[in-house]
Amino acid sequence: MAHHLRIIYMGTPDFAVPGLQKLVEAGFNVVAVVTAPDKPSGRGLQVKPTPVKVYADSQGIPVLQPVKLKDPEFISTLRTYNADLQVVVAFRMLPEVVWNMPPKGTINLHASLLPDYRGAAPINHAIINGEKETGATTFFLQHAIDTGDLIDQIRIPIHDDDNAGSIHDTLMMLGADLIVKTVIAIEENNYSTKPQSGESNKIAPKIFRENCRIDWNQPAERIHNVIRGLSPYPGAFTDIKGPQWKILKSKFEIEPHQQSPGTIATDAKTYLKIASADGWVYVLAIQPEGKRNMDIATFLHGYRS
Repeated sequence: MAHHLRIIYMGTPDFAVPGLQKLVEAGFNVVAVVTAPDKPSGRGLQVKPTPVKVYADSQGIPVLQPVKLKDPEFISTLRTYNADLQVVVAFRMLPEVVWNMPPKGTINLHASLLPDYRGAAPINHAIINGEKETGATTFFLQHAIDTGDLIDQIRIPIHDDDNAGSIHDTLMMLGADLIVKTVIAIEENNYSTKPQSGESNKIAPKIFRENCRIDWNQPAERIHNVIRGLSPYPGAFTDIKGPQWKILKSKFEIEPHQQSPGTIATDAKTYLKIASADGWVYVLAIQPEGKRNMDIATFLHGYRS
């Protein structure tokens, strides 16, 4: 079918690319893309475009990269595209002058079951907290972050062997489908919204380095969930042996012991476990400082206690 909506898409990282791609492949008229400015990255600090810009350029879609979203020149340029709807995925907080511009509003995809896990790191925090389910939500932007009226939602299980990376990749693709479904519903004026039900005590603030240090005084299951909730990035770390170890995969065992939390036990060949408050955390994959990620047997082959 022919789609008549003029859409501006806003996003930056890999997570935002499939939503844009599926809108384009569905035949929607994406008139412009707004993404973060190019920045230096990698060892050579070469200036690189964002993943969303790379895809937009491949499709010949105009790209705007404002440093400041309240910049009058950017606002003026945005108006010239006469967008009916704006779609936001993994982007910055928008000023009202931007989100209130299109007649059909601005929608956002958030990687949680709102109102739970509002904030910058919803996937990580859901796993860290031991949730068995998460999902993605589309909603209309309004003043307070992640609080607008809900449009649609999908749910997925969090399996015991999932980590932040696997849930990210699943929601990246299913979220893209949800965006297309939501945009079609808005185009056809065939949708309803509902307000978010109050405040949630489950929040998802940005994760800083200090949040990634493992506290071995915690229960084993909690530590295990922190490890998988921060894997593969940014990675939970410990420095109980001096140099930093990132622990990227683990399993846990509840078992009374007399060891101080943080005590290492290993046969120096096949296993390495670390004492927690109520048991042991077995390290299955590790990345020593300055080294690559490796399984524990490979690590122990060169390990000297």
